[in-house]
Amino acid sequence: MSNSDIPLHTISPSSRSRAAYTPLVDRHNSISQRDDRTPERTNMHTGALRSGAAARTTTRGFGSGRLKGKGKQREQYADESDEEATLLGHAERSADGDPDGEDDGDIGGEGQSSTRLRRLEGSQISKRSSTLSRGRQDESRTIPFRPPEKLQSCFPPNIVRNQKYNIFTFFPVVLYEQFKFFFNLYFLLVALSQFIPALKIGFIITYVAPLAFVLCVTMGKEAYDDYKRNLRDREANSQKYLILVPPPSHKRTSVHSSESATLFDVADPELQEQSHSQPDPGPHTRSVPSSSLRVGDLVLLEKNDRVPADMILLRTSDPSGTCFIRTDQLDGETDWKARVAITVTQGLKGGEREVMMLDGEIYADAPIKDIHNFVGTITARSASKSGHTHENSSPAVESLAAENMLWANTVLAAGSAVGFVVYTGSETRAVMNTSHPGTKVGLLDLEINRLAKILCAVTFALSVVLVALNGFRGLWYIYVFRFLILFSSIIPISLRVNLDMGKTVYAQQIMSDSDIPGTIVRTSTLPEELGRIEYLLSDKTGTLTQNEMEMKKLHMGTISYGYDSMDEVAHQLAMAFGVEHGTRSGSIATGVQLATRGRRDMSSRLRDVVLSLALCHNVTPVTNDDGTITYQASSPDEVAIVKWTESVGLTLTARDRTSITLQTPTGSSLDYDILELFPFTSESKRMSIVVREAHNGDILFLQKGADVVMARIVQKNDWLEEETGNMAREGLRTLVVGRKRLTAQHYAAFKQQHHEASVKTEGRNEAMAAVVSEYLERDLELLGLTGVEDKLQDDVKSSLELLRNAGIKIWMLTGDKIETARCIAISTKLVARNQYIHEVAKLKTSDQVRDELEFLQSKLDCCLVIDGESLQLCLNLYKNEFIEITTKLSAVVACRCSPTQKADVARLIRHYTKKRVCCIGDGGNDVSMIQAADVGVGIVGKEGKQASLAADFSVTQFSYLTKLLMWHGRNSYRRSAKLAQFVIHRGLIISVMQAVFSAIFYFAPIALYQGWLMIGYATIYTMAPVFSLVLDTDVNEDLALIYPELYKELTKGRALSYKTFFQWLMISVYQGAAIMLMSLVLFETEFLNIVSISFTSLVLNELIMVALEITTWHTYMVISEVVTLFFYVISIAFLPEYFDLEFVVSTRFAWKVAVIVAISALPLYVIKLIRSRIAPAASSKLL
Repeated sequence: MSNSDIPLHTISPSSRSRAAYTPLVDRHNSISQRDDRTPERTNMHTGALRSGAAARTTTRGFGSGRLKGKGKQREQYADESDEEATLLGHAERSADGDPDGEDDGDIGGEGQSSTRLRRLEGSQISKRSSTLSRGRQDESRTIPFRPPEKLQSCFPPNIVRNQKYNIFTFFPVVLYEQFKFFFNLYFLLVALSQFIPALKIGFIITYVAPLAFVLCVTMGKEAYDDYKRNLRDREANSQKYLILVPPPSHKRTSVHSSESATLFDVADPELQEQSHSQPDPGPHTRSVPSSSLRVGDLVLLEKNDRVPADMILLRTSDPSGTCFIRTDQLDGETDWKARVAITVTQGLKGGEREVMMLDGEIYADAPIKDIHNFVGTITARSASKSGHTHENSSPAVESLAAENMLWANTVLAAGSAVGFVVYTGSETRAVMNTSHPGTKVGLLDLEINRLAKILCAVTFALSVVLVALNGFRGLWYIYVFRFLILFSSIIPISLRVNLDMGKTVYAQQIMSDSDIPGTIVRTSTLPEELGRIEYLLSDKTGTLTQNEMEMKKLHMGTISYGYDSMDEVAHQLAMAFGVEHGTRSGSIATGVQLATRGRRDMSSRLRDVVLSLALCHNVTPVTNDDGTITYQASSPDEVAIVKWTESVGLTLTARDRTSITLQTPTGSSLDYDILELFPFTSESKRMSIVVREAHNGDILFLQKGADVVMARIVQKNDWLEEETGNMAREGLRTLVVGRKRLTAQHYAAFKQQHHEASVKTEGRNEAMAAVVSEYLERDLELLGLTGVEDKLQDDVKSSLELLRNAGIKIWMLTGDKIETARCIAISTKLVARNQYIHEVAKLKTSDQVRDELEFLQSKLDCCLVIDGESLQLCLNLYKNEFIEITTKLSAVVACRCSPTQKADVARLIRHYTKKRVCCIGDGGNDVSMIQAADVGVGIVGKEGKQASLAADFSVTQFSYLTKLLMWHGRNSYRRSAKLAQFVIHRGLIISVMQAVFSAIFYFAPIALYQGWLMIGYATIYTMAPVFSLVLDTDVNEDLALIYPELYKELTKGRALSYKTFFQWLMISVYQGAAIMLMSLVLFETEFLNIVSISFTSLVLNELIMVALEITTWHTYMVISEVVTLFFYVISIAFLPEYFDLEFVVSTRFAWKVAVIVAISALPLYVIKLIRSRIAPAASSKLL
């Protein structure tokens, strides 16, 4: 082979394309090199293996070294210059050593190639040094097999870290999080002021202890949570994996490491001969923790191993080079995905030993978030028997795509594999799609913080006014500060303590509720948020659905079989195969058989449709360790159909890339050769297969797909459209099945045309599709229509209806296909009956986006179904307009969403609407969305506990959300709002009394109540009755769930607003002034009597106010009122310095207190009575 045939530039760093390589290898040589491997398997490379990644259609267009048709040889072609330009831009290509911006694939002559030949010398060194010296701005990488330490150290360590703090940041960060709230900062300043003698009022402990208590509880909780996160991280980082290490170069030892293992037993005579002459122990393995894995390591994975880093699949234990992975923690889909090993490394006969010693390198593009796309290449140079690379040997170059990748956090579902690590730690797709959790703060806490600022302003104004009225005499600035501290009870520290204790009570009530067992409150600071949700963002798979498919209906035009009549299908099928078997053996039709011809016709039609369903799929039967068989496919509805064919008697027993074997009801086998396979894509919306019956050579083209595309492919009929509509309304996923018999000549003509289309360099995909359409997809015999049900979670329909009636707008964000999501939206009643569903998909330009938004603006009563690509375009171009319009829609369904997109949507809705957003999901792909929401709810499901652990609330099924919001959320918010305002009222009233007292007594900053009275007032005398408000309910549980409109009332935030705050402010001013002035009016000779009369009146007034606020009395409320009054009466005897016992037990004291309390509390009772008659609360109308 001449040098001019070798594109040597493809292995030079200066001319490497970031997309792929362009080998133009000698065709005859390439065939001879590959003849050793099974040609039939090679033939099937495209069909079965491309099904794992729809994104392959975009990335597979670059590079070569793979089959596009089903021919026996691989076709080579050059990349097109304009195709490369669209990827990289002309400037970058010019910089890469192509000044004219033309394609290097067309080699001009001998001189050009000889120049490039000189570049080959030392290419390995230049390549590695260029990778080492590259700036980290360009994150793409070229990694040789067995990379040097220096190169590996350039990339991030493979460490999982979910901790929020470390030993140095814990105290500063936690204290900052606490004191960034004005509320807490105010208390800190007041507490510190007590250490200044001139400002000291009362006991220091009364100011310091509550704040210290709150801080200690908060810090203890944060430390415990972070410790648990640390334990989980350590467990993940210490998980052991086997990596391949090269054998010692100079030692010929046959001793095996205890952990040494090989994946494959290879009986190669040449290798055996070599091993006798030169004993070689084969590949060594070393066990290392996950955190020690580095880029370039070769990792051995066994069945059920979690993939520790993003790696390229080099070899699998399956000779075909395929393996299955579970991606439930990455994209939320529980079905298995097929992955394909690189042809170059899968074909090496020396097993992993030869992989370890391979001379080559892997190029990988910069790490991105997209889990559906990957761009890379592998370059491998052939080696001689001695292991030395021939300088002039042709490098084998193969392009890599997402189907060759094992992403971190996925699980190897079957077999074993060898992977080459390309991304570690923070550069893995899983980590890039996960956001770090921030500290969530409830809206109620923010509202109280705002009120605290208003109260502080009032306190300061009051202090300045009192000093001003005194004429700013003496050390007036000291007096201002003393007044500020005297009035500090206006913003009581006990408010924070009460609210935190209240949250703990709500959390306990939620977790002990027998109607929602297994519910866990992980963030105890947010229960009130559950009462204010206006947007619910839900995952689909595993959240709304169980992801268990079941075939429910089969319609054949003249007859329909429902779920209950499947035994009839089995009977007819057994008859069809039995009759056919009988006629084949040469029996002559009798009169009885002729009489049953009509029945037999139906049986044969049924046989045709069931046989087509048993053949037209991409399902592989996998034998488990216990001998049972599991069906695996990238689509769960395909598995459901194959399971159904098994249940009626036609069983899939074996499947590889070239053949399918079925077992009939009579026990005999049917063998079919797979000639062509066209997998399902979201663009084509159909999948088809060409099979040849082994015993008679009949060729069949079978196809199934969505009714919208199949309607024009099958023969004319009058029932398909109507029946499809009927099934869709039932929420079933419909597939139309068609068949066409092909002659050998027709198939040969198709094969030739298809082959010619497959080697085109321009418009290859379109040309191939056109050939399929012309030769195969015409006048198919319509066999039947299937209806598959995706089982919903329990009570999902009623739950969604209840939430919608409560005024909550529901969005469904899923990684699934548009068709599937649409079916689920209908079956869950997310979309109302006869509601228009507007689909938006494959948007490419800003004009298209604008047109769609204008349409939606005019039709706000529709349900929007949008794909991830279009969603991203809308957010990039018209973010505000898109969110403004979609937040008005009753329901939105977003499909093919990445985890990051889900989180972005949640943040956008929060930011734009300023409303509370709740996100619910069950998989690792929902974690970012859950953490981005105001309230995150995780479901413990089949996809593990990752979402549940990251969430604020963990439930075991979706329907529990209704009680969590309608009952617990509503109560928590109402109670906390009432409690907060009452505690503020309790502080305000005593401050008003202090102000009146100081104003009358010459504006002196002297405390009205000191020492034990102040401690008692905030604790023993009022705390229990006030705190008992956390048990108050306005309606019972059943009414709250029957009338979700009550919840809608609450979301308006009227329970705690500026209006209610100022109402309580006025009440406090009136009552404080009334009690103080009346005490002074009834003032006798001694100052001591003022204290005893006014304080007793104050305590009784607060007890009466609590009683007025209670809607539904609870046993604890009565006990708290009675016991508090008892304690107060008893304590009077022990506080002689404040109470004159002789005066307190007199009738004068009793009637004076009674008058004062009547004046302060009676008007409020009358006002409440009048209001309940004129403008009753919504809840009271239901009682």
